[in-house]
Formats: sequence, structure tokens, C-alpha cells
Amino acid sequence: MACNGGGGCQSGGCINEIKSDAAIAGIEGRNKQMKKEIHDSSICIKCKINEATAGCGSDEWQFCSDCFRNNLYGKFKFAVTSYSMISPIDNVLVAFSGGPSSRSLSLRICRCHFFVHEMQCKAQKNFDASRGRSLPVFGVGVAFTDDSSISSLPSDDVEKAIGDMRFIVSSLGPPLKVFHVAPIENVCSRDSDDGKLRLQELLDDVSDVTGKEDLLLHLRMLSLQKIALENGYNRLVLGSSASRIACHVLSSVVKGRGYSLPANIQYVDARREVPVVLPLHDCLKQELIMFCHLEGLKTLEVFKSSHSGINSLVFSFVKLLQEENPSRERTILITAEKLTPFRFNKIAESDDCKVSMASRRHQKKYNVKNKESIPSESLCPICSSPLDQSELKGFGSLGNWQTSIDVFGAACCSSCQFQMLPKDPSSMEHFRSLLPRPMTAQAADGSFTSQSW
Repeated sequence: MACNGGGGCQSGGCINEIKSDAAIAGIEGRNKQMKKEIHDSSICIKCKINEATAGCGSDEWQFCSDCFRNNLYGKFKFAVTSYSMISPIDNVLVAFSGGPSSRSLSLRICRCHFFVHEMQCKAQKNFDASRGRSLPVFGVGVAFTDDSSISSLPSDDVEKAIGDMRFIVSSLGPPLKVFHVAPIENVCSRDSDDGKLRLQELLDDVSDVTGKEDLLLHLRMLSLQKIALENGYNRLVLGSSASRIACHVLSSVVKGRGYSLPANIQYVDARREVPVVLPLHDCLKQELIMFCHLEGLKTLEVFKSSHSGINSLVFSFVKLLQEENPSRERTILITAEKLTPFRFNKIAESDDCKVSMASRRHQKKYNVKNKESIPSESLCPICSSPLDQSELKGFGSLGNWQTSIDVFGAACCSSCQFQMLPKDPSSMEHFRSLLPRPMTAQAADGSFTSQSW
């Protein structure tokens, strides 16, 4: 019986409707209150006990400090174990290259060194506890490539920064870690020549700002490889994060390095004599900054510098994207990872059956698959990027090239030809004479067409 709005309602329908509306309003109010209490309390989403003090790629707090640290170290350990980056019999060189992506020194030198140190300490405990001490412990060294000779930084500031680095490494405690410092001009020196002068002339011959930055990055890699080879290291660990790799993806596309892009974004890069591994591949820069803050790691700003090339523009662009949406960097990286890696993007199985079997069990557990690789065996002598078929035309018959200068120019990838090589053919001989021997030797003996991994 409906109520007509007149006197008292006799059916009870209005009262039921009022009660129903009140019940719904009460439920909505309780839900809002519960959401407000949860938001205000900021409880860790993992342990559900402690107060959240750190976030992972978001402006909101998500983890307590212990869970955040365990989550970040878990990403590091998962990458190391899944891709056989470090075995007990290895001698590992953890590098700080001082590249343009290093906005603060401690962010790169501490975040990776700290995790490697913790992993080494656990291996040392297992060694001490094992019967007869039969479990080997991998060795760790730290390397820094000093390029202050070609920078405008005061020498006193550089020396102080290097002293602070030595203190950071020594403060990590046992097992002992050797700290190596190598001037970048050493890779350009020949016999009694002044490497600093040769390096400065080489950089002056490169007019493109981005080309000059990229050439310095390649020279730093040569320097790190030189340190590793001379001191008996068989692994080179870099602290490149997911944020840095995302920037590299976009900058490589802009520079026309799409074909070689998969080679530089994988967990492992074994195209050089000492394989390079990236255990922080899945960690965002913001996460690592938060980790340094929570651990109280010292920040050194002396090597902070500004750049005006493509790399800097891409970095600013990705930073803006990340501020608008915290998942942008991961999206860029995940999309690029769909590309097929090259055959050198994995480490050969160790002769130690226990190590290789452990790695295979872990890969099977987490369904880590080794993708089929692109069959490319030719590398650019300057940047070591794989060359596609269009860049290999004419390489089959070196007799078609009149001089060794022609051979060297043709052996370089299109990006290096455009950004680094002199436009004037008469300047090519001088430019090539200033390059480090490892770069020129590869093209001189024709090995750029017969690389074997």
C-alpha cells in the first residue's frame, strides 16, 4: 500500500525505505572511516604490522624500512642467481664509472657495493661454518675511472672525493676489498706518449656533443676492462638501474641504434673479455635513493654535472614521465625486453657442476627461459654494437677498400659514423691514430667480421 503524502502512512513502506537508506549510508560511512584509518595509519602492505616509511615507485608510503630493504635486496639476489652472475669461484670487480647518469656518487658506489658486500659476507659465513672450509668465497674489488683530467673540476675536490670513496669501501668491513683508481687517459697512452694530450685531442676531433659523451662512456668501459684484466677479475658489475636502462632504450632509438638495442639492456653482456653483469636491472633509481637514505649512506656531489646532448634530453623527458606516472620507467623497460637478445647476453655455464646445476634449478623454478639469439657476429670497433645486414654490405671483400682508413670507417656502425667520425676524410687518419689500440686493432685485422662467442 503506497503512501499518498497525506496523513500518517499505515503500510510501513516509508519506514522500511528510511531504514534501508540509513543502513546503506551507515555502511558507506563505515567504509570511508575504515579507508581513512588505513590511510592514516600507513601500515606496511607486506608485514601488516609496522608503519610504512618507504615507497617503491610511488608517492605513497607502502613498506616499512625492513620490508623495503628486504624487497630491494630480493630483486638483487634474484637477478644474480637467475642469470648466474656471480659464482663462489669468481673474482668480481664492482665498478663506478662516473658517467653522466651518476647524479650522486654514493648512489652508484654504495647501492651496488653494499648488496655485493652483504652477499659476500653471507658466503663467508657459509665458508666458516662448512666442514673443512670447502665452500669458496668469491672475491670483490672496487674500481673507479678518474676522468678529472678532462673536466673542469678542481683537483682538490677530486682528491677529496676519491678519499671519501676509499673510506666508503674500507668501512664495509671484511672480507677485504681492493680499491682501484685508474685515470681514463691510460687507455689512450701508447708507450711513452702523453695519454692526457692524446685523449684531449681525440675529444676535440668530435664536434657532436652527444657523440663526445658516448665516446667517453666507451672509453670508461675500456678502462674498466683494463683494470679487470690486469688484476685477475672475471666479472664486471655495474650499478645500472631500471631507470637508467629505460633512458638508454629511448636514447638508443633516437640515435638510430634500434638493431643493437637488445644487446645493452640485458642482465648479462659477455661480448667483451670480462663479462658485464647488471644485478640492479630491476631496481628503480627512486628505490635506490630511498635505500641510501634509510641506510644513511653518504652522498658526494662533486661529480654531478650537466649535459646538453640527447642523453640529457632523454633523461629529463623520462623523469617528467615518471613524475606523472610512477610505472612509466618499468613500462619502457618491460616493452624493450620483448626484443630478442643476442647470443652474448648470457654467461657460459661454469665448469663447476654444482654452480651450473644450482643456476639451472633456479631458472626452472622461476621459469626463466633462455631465448634464441639473433645470429650476429660483427661489432662496431668503437662502441662494440652489433651490426645489422645493411651495415655489413661490402665487408665480405675487404679488397674493395683502398686504404685501412676506409676499412675502419666502413666497420663502424652508422651512429658512430654520424656522431663521432670526422666529416673531412683528411682528418680520419689523425682521429683513428688517437683511438685506443683495442678499437683500431679490431678493424685493422678484419676481426670485426669474425667475432666468435
